[in-house]
Amino acid sequence: MGTPEFSAFYLEDLVKNNFDVIAVITQKDKPRGRGQRLLPTPVKEVAMKYGIPVFQPSNLNREGMEIIEEYKPEIGIVVAYGRLIKNPFLDSIPFYNVHTSLLPKYRGPAPMQRTIENGDKVTGITIFKISEGMDEGDIALQSTFEIDECETFGQVYERMIHHGTQLLKEFLIKYPLPLIPQNHSLATYAPKITKEDLYVDFSKPAIVVRNKIRAYDPTPGARARMGKFVVKLFGACGIEEIPTSLLRTTEIGQILKINKDGALIKTMNDGLWVKYLQFPGRGKISFIDAKNGGLVIEEMKLEVV
Repeated sequence: MGTPEFSAFYLEDLVKNNFDVIAVITQKDKPRGRGQRLLPTPVKEVAMKYGIPVFQPSNLNREGMEIIEEYKPEIGIVVAYGRLIKNPFLDSIPFYNVHTSLLPKYRGPAPMQRTIENGDKVTGITIFKISEGMDEGDIALQSTFEIDECETFGQVYERMIHHGTQLLKEFLIKYPLPLIPQNHSLATYAPKITKEDLYVDFSKPAIVVRNKIRAYDPTPGARARMGKFVVKLFGACGIEEIPTSLLRTTEIGQILKINKDGALIKTMNDGLWVKYLQFPGRGKISFIDAKNGGLVIEEMKLEVV
């Protein structure tokens, strides 16, 4: 069970490694792309590619139960399905979820982004038995990896696919495994991303601003106001100490210099190097190219939207 591109990678990896996927359940087709054409979900596309029966039930407790009765699966694997699974469907077979955090930390819909935004240095994948509570089930397996201080959401996303598909194969080969209850007192929540979450505040410390930009790079893009435009920012990395003389004579969010490394932007305590920006309706461009094209100059300010 799964819906987006992330889930599709897992499904295709299982098929290519000769695991017996007897049926697929995914969400309804939705409008996608510039033309908003009604298109199959990425998981449905993979299922159709390999001739796997695929279903898009409106009601899991009615139509889903019929699928279980017809195909009689031994186990159900869920990767970003997009809806809560409840009884009686949940109790029909054992269901296990692949979750992109080290539970009990970051339960909820946006664990990767919140992990990066909070500056965590370690993350990982958890496979757990689904219960009716939000990501509260007993843990079967976990895999951890370190996050580099400049690593973006897009890069962590790719690593989650690599580590997660490996862990899922290990889980299925070893299944059934002993389960370990979560320590609910250590649980944290990773809420859904809102528009306000994307706004960059350069009055925060440089490391906080860097984490904000990293968490939404390359999509949907953290953003700030620059003149009359709201621009997206990408490629935040280096932090540079600002001379005391400049601290007194410059403003928060001001671009102090622009070169091939990007723009050095003043934060609460230091300068942050940001390499790329994107104007509305245009593609991503480096700060140095934007300067050479007359779109940006030193001393311009980036402010909260």
